[in-house]
Amino acid sequence: MPLFRYRAANAEGRIVTGQIEALHEIDLDAQLSRLELTLVRAETVKERHRTIRRLPLRDIIAFLFQLEMLMRAGVPILTALGDMRDATDSAESRNLSAGLYEKIEAGATLAEAIAGYPGIFSEVVINLIRSGEVSGQLPEVLREIVRSLKWQDEMIAQTKKLMMYPAFVLVVISGVVFFLMIYLVPQLVGFLTNMGQAIPIQTRLLIWVSSIFVNYWWALTAGPVLLIVGTAALARANPKVRYQLHRMQLGIPYIGIILKKMILARFADTFALMYRTGIPMIEGLVYCQKITGNLVIQQAIARARERITNGTSISESFAVESLFPSLVIRMLKVGESTGGIDKALDNINYFYTRDIEESIGKVQSMIEPALTVVMGLVLGWIMLAVLSPIYDTIAKMKT
Repeated sequence: MPLFRYRAANAEGRIVTGQIEALHEIDLDAQLSRLELTLVRAETVKERHRTIRRLPLRDIIAFLFQLEMLMRAGVPILTALGDMRDATDSAESRNLSAGLYEKIEAGATLAEAIAGYPGIFSEVVINLIRSGEVSGQLPEVLREIVRSLKWQDEMIAQTKKLMMYPAFVLVVISGVVFFLMIYLVPQLVGFLTNMGQAIPIQTRLLIWVSSIFVNYWWALTAGPVLLIVGTAALARANPKVRYQLHRMQLGIPYIGIILKKMILARFADTFALMYRTGIPMIEGLVYCQKITGNLVIQQAIARARERITNGTSISESFAVESLFPSLVIRMLKVGESTGGIDKALDNINYFYTRDIEESIGKVQSMIEPALTVVMGLVLGWIMLAVLSPIYDTIAKMKT
């Protein structure tokens, strides 16, 4: 977007100079008019071409929320985007507003304009906005999108909360073990060997483990990193490997169940949103299938979609896959019989969301005692291995 140097007159007739970004001189004149200035002369300082990086989800939510509020108040979309461009403090959001303004001014619809930013707006959001434009309910659709994105942001925070705490615990335990095996145990080994006593089996095992840490610490440190990087590269290259990893992910004790519930809750929320905005059910399932991010669940949804296409009811199609518990299947049956599928899906989302929050609390409450037990076992083994030969020596001295 060009940067203009301008001279303008204020209401008192005084000349004001400055620099401002605008699409062209007409846009510059409109911006200055909102500041109660009259353009006298303008020249382009330089042309700025900025690529918009991926926006944080919260910035996208704020952008769509502002757009919804302005459109709900009756502000034309070009005026709304112009105001958002001038008012925002974020350079990325300002460039996004300016880019959309330029595309829509050239004749594109809002859906066509945001489709030019696939790294920012998902395919689901693009199709929802297109549906809102066709039905004339764009503000209502934007409100539903904002609500759904806020819920997704909360789920992302819950996922981080779920994964970061076990990772932190693992790092703490690994750090303590490395310190004991590399620094503390070798010092005790010298003391034990100088005693001249026969070393018991548990102490020899401790010395052997400590020597592995001392001599191959670089392999123990780099090995997990290389394993993760190599597995990720192999999964990207081979769909079968990726499928097995996704299945293993869902099979992790406690954590896998919660991740599965998070994926299914997002599926139910998105499916309800698309159904409510008038997108055909089969087409909506195609988009919902893509947003799950797990191949196991994606294939299950694809099979259910195929059954629905062939005339099977929604509840029966999903009941075959065993993805949802019987309570959820009953909710879908009620939704089908009453014509309120979207309400049934909202209830499923609510059911899973409540269950997720409770499950995360339970897992976190289990991790702390588990950490205490693991640390106690490690320290107990080391103390037993170190103190047993000392105790034997003292006992022989007494005899």
